[in-house]
Amino acid sequence: MLSNLEQKFSEYLDLFTQMDPIQAITLVVLFFAIWFLPSLLAIFFNRGHLGKIFLANIPAGLSWIAWVALLVWASTGKMSGKLAKKYGSASSSSEA
Repeated sequence: MLSNLEQKFSEYLDLFTQMDPIQAITLVVLFFAIWFLPSLLAIFFNRGHLGKIFLANIPAGLSWIAWVALLVWASTGKMSGKLAKKYGSASSSSEA
């Protein structure tokens, strides 16, 4: 089993070393852009929690569930504030 894993790893390593340097750099940049996509979205949509999202994003890339949850958290930042204002004012006016 281990030799099969080593063989697959060496195949991927050979593929990566045979790439053009521009292709390799592009692949690495795209990999990290996708990995840190929740952090990039948080810059625009949820700046208040950017630090927390960035720190949670580092290990979250290893879990699809956590990564998708971070995507939701990062992209709903401004929307949650607007919804809180809308429904918070509606509930306080109905109580009065």
